[in-house]
Amino acid sequence: MTEIKTVEHEQPKDEFQTGKVATVSLAHLSHDVFSAFLAPLLPLLITKLNLSLSAVAILDIARKIPQLLNPLIGLMADRICVKYLVILAPAVTAICMSLLGLAPSFPVLFILLFVSGLSAAAFHVPGPVLIKRYSGANSGRGMSFYMFGGEMARTLGPLLITAAVSWWGLEGSYRVMPIGLAASVVMFFRLRNLQPVERHQEKSFWGGSRQAIREAAPLLAGLAGFMVFRMGLKSALTLYLPTYLTGQGETMWVAGLALSLLQFSGAVGTFGAGYFADRFGHRKSLLVVAVLTPVAGLGLTFFPGVFTIPLLVITGVLLFASSPIQLALVQDSGTSRPAFLNSLFMTLNIITSALAVFFVGAMGDAVGLDLTYKISAGLTVLAVPFVVLFPGRSAGSANTGT
Repeated sequence: MTEIKTVEHEQPKDEFQTGKVATVSLAHLSHDVFSAFLAPLLPLLITKLNLSLSAVAILDIARKIPQLLNPLIGLMADRICVKYLVILAPAVTAICMSLLGLAPSFPVLFILLFVSGLSAAAFHVPGPVLIKRYSGANSGRGMSFYMFGGEMARTLGPLLITAAVSWWGLEGSYRVMPIGLAASVVMFFRLRNLQPVERHQEKSFWGGSRQAIREAAPLLAGLAGFMVFRMGLKSALTLYLPTYLTGQGETMWVAGLALSLLQFSGAVGTFGAGYFADRFGHRKSLLVVAVLTPVAGLGLTFFPGVFTIPLLVITGVLLFASSPIQLALVQDSGTSRPAFLNSLFMTLNIITSALAVFFVGAMGDAVGLDLTYKISAGLTVLAVPFVVLFPGRSAGSANTGT
């Protein structure tokens, strides 16, 4: 029989532990700032190395491939203390992403992004589990804090790397690396006394994993369908927006600011979505997001000009608002293998994202990014039917509406 033992020798508290949630969320921000460097650098890397959009898609997939190891990391995270993975990840990711401008060839870029993907996998699997532990009954609120850290990082990252390139040139952008190293040092002192969430005491390393998969299969199927039809538009905007704008004659600063605006809108969406989900229920919240996204996305593609900025903001809010709600659904499922189940969700996210970014890159080469945006926006409407596969009331929201 599965035995769950907390190292702190107490049952998880129901109250929201703001300090601990904020610490893990800050770690998320410090890591993902550097993960956000690729999209702003793409116009310069494409010119330097003569890359096609399909080649760019392969580069983005390179940093997603290591995250196929998420289930293995999740099994380990259910049994051991993984706080040092959270501490070291910002430094490793900072080193790899800061060296992109110095890369002399496509293979070197591939290797740097692959290693950064390993670092990201080691960070993102245990992160939400820690957040769930310290959020009590308010898992939606906790996931909003966590995702807000990530989205703010993707807001600040393009501004940081754009400024670095403006000051030192593409090959001098490595000078921002000490920021990531310092972040890991800070995280060490902030997290060194943080106790493991839970240790799974089954004799078998795989114990409980098959049951967890069987129990979560309907939820995971719904999440996969929901994500696959939304990920195309998300990939088109987050990865190719600077490339599209510079191709339209905009400066790199304008492209970087537009991407930061999109990501900041996403941060607002993730921060508010968790509160909304805790109040009205996860399924209702996702249904609202799913219905409104194609309206905003198609409006963005068909009504450029004066409507571009407000529609970009609205689209960003809606695209990213679903993330903390999905994480809350996974963590509120009641499984005895929370990190393992989160790793399965992360793996689904990575697979759908890789497929989407390759689709967008190939379509962009074939018909142009403008038509690709329109097609991607239209496909988001197909995510709506999958919402019915989600539970109407999550395990952690007994005191909320459905």
